[in-house]
Amino acid sequence: LVGKGVVYDTGGLSLKPTPGSMDCMKCDMAGAAAVAGALYLAALQKLKLHIIVLIPATDNRPGGNAYTPGDVITMYNGSSVEVLNTDAEGRMILADALSYSMKYDPEIVIDAATLTGSALRAIGTEASIIMGNAKNHYFEELEKAGNEVHERVVRFPFWDDYAKHMESKIADLKNIGGPNAGMISAGKFLEHFLKAPYIHMDVAGPTWLDSREDYKGQGGTGSGVRLLYQFLKNHSS
Repeated sequence: LVGKGVVYDTGGLSLKPTPGSMDCMKCDMAGAAAVAGALYLAALQKLKLHIIVLIPATDNRPGGNAYTPGDVITMYNGSSVEVLNTDAEGRMILADALSYSMKYDPEIVIDAATLTGSALRAIGTEASIIMGNAKNHYFEELEKAGNEVHERVVRFPFWDDYAKHMESKIADLKNIGGPNAGMISAGKFLEHFLKAPYIHMDVAGPTWLDSREDYKGQGGTGSGVRLLYQFLKNHSS
């Protein structure tokens, strides 16, 4: 399990507006919280699984040492990435963590991240988006787990056609795509950095609420903890 741990996100030099955008960015570590919480529950319940959790953690602020639009960065796996927007920082740190995860020879890698606003705009706060190249039974297990704990997921397409959105003229990849299907092109960006069955989970929708919604309170919801734990529990049996 890999969780995006951006503890505060201003957007960096590609600065976010404040109202309704930057003011809730203390929750940009919700993916990290989800995988940490799921691991904690799995340990408490002594699940018979070997689970590795990786949390790349940072904040994203302007400053003299901030990375800049136009930078070309060499990643952990040696790939080069052209930075066109510093507010697409989550995928940069996730990419290195996904590459690092290969040292464990995983059966499957699942990441959780508040990665894109396009995920929230696509399906709202009612569910998380999942996509990837893992076999169908893993997706079915995740969907079943979500329905059991009422943390639903919706599977999006993951065709290779979307990878062209991330092509750069001066590097192996660029860190943002075009105006369309941003949540999928972000997933295809991440896929480049690992060679293992993979599910990307964009939890941008349900992890933060401006007002109470059913059983979920205002603010950070902890969404993803029960979903991932239930998946692990079912998988272990």
